[in-house]
Amino acid sequence: MPFLPGFDERWADVPDYIIGITKQIWEDREIHSLHDYYGEDLIVRSSASVVQGNAGIIAATQATLAEFPDRELPGEDVIWCMTGDDSFLSSHRLLCTATHTHPGMYGAPTGRTLAYRILADCWCKENTIKDEWLVRDQGAVVRQMGRDIPEWTRELIAREGGPENCVRPYTPANDIVGPYQGRGNDNEWGKIYADILERILSTEFSVITGAYDRAVELAYPSHTAAHGHAAADKFWLGLRAAFPSAKVSIDHVIGNDDPLNSPRAAVRFSLHGTHDGHGMFGAPTGAEVFVMGIAHAEFGPRGVRREWALVDETAIWKQILLQTGDI
Repeated sequence: MPFLPGFDERWADVPDYIIGITKQIWEDREIHSLHDYYGEDLIVRSSASVVQGNAGIIAATQATLAEFPDRELPGEDVIWCMTGDDSFLSSHRLLCTATHTHPGMYGAPTGRTLAYRILADCWCKENTIKDEWLVRDQGAVVRQMGRDIPEWTRELIAREGGPENCVRPYTPANDIVGPYQGRGNDNEWGKIYADILERILSTEFSVITGAYDRAVELAYPSHTAAHGHAAADKFWLGLRAAFPSAKVSIDHVIGNDDPLNSPRAAVRFSLHGTHDGHGMFGAPTGAEVFVMGIAHAEFGPRGVRREWALVDETAIWKQILLQTGDI
């Protein structure tokens, strides 16, 4: 029997499905199976773009594998909730490894070996993904290639045809309304983590010392690994300080408390406003910026003991550069 009506019997449960089809498509080279697992009208909102339809996804998949033919995407975790009798929303975390051996989106091959994460929220029904939100740690890729992020982003704009023709990052202005309109589940751990992030993003940074384990393990953009309260404060304060007047939105919340796992939570959040402060993105420019972030947390006896949080630095820089004309 399938784990949900309409789903393939080969998968045992939701995590098995998400991790399994990812390996099947990317590592086993069954790119044609995207016709089965991705809906024809699928909407993928990555920080870097909004893409609708299977054709664009298949083309992008082939291009990425051509540039990084040894790419692997082991699944670290899947945090999920039911959204109906026959559908679910998963927030999954991938640790990607790859060698840049061929030319492509990232320019001439560098031969560098890369490691970075992806966090993605996928709404699935009838054995297909129909709605998706994705944050890729592009900053890690660019920095591990030895490049400066703003300068690389300027080159990307030029390769894409200049400021008039380049791909626009995801913002509310180019969003497409999809079939999934839910906001997650009511699990207590999701509520706890959402409250922590909302308080942090509302500038109550003192919550970190009370809500995070002193030895908390942290994974942040540019594949940054760190530990402790000071490192958590540095990341969240640096992000918020760049956009001090931006509107904060907690857009989706899932909590899980499963056997053989610590309590976990996944939160998708956004900042929308002006780059009017000194922080992660240098001197203020006045550019209007939309930041989509996804964060996962694992809880222990002394609060948050592991946290993974991503924003796409290149997509943010692209918005800044396009509006300021500094290209």
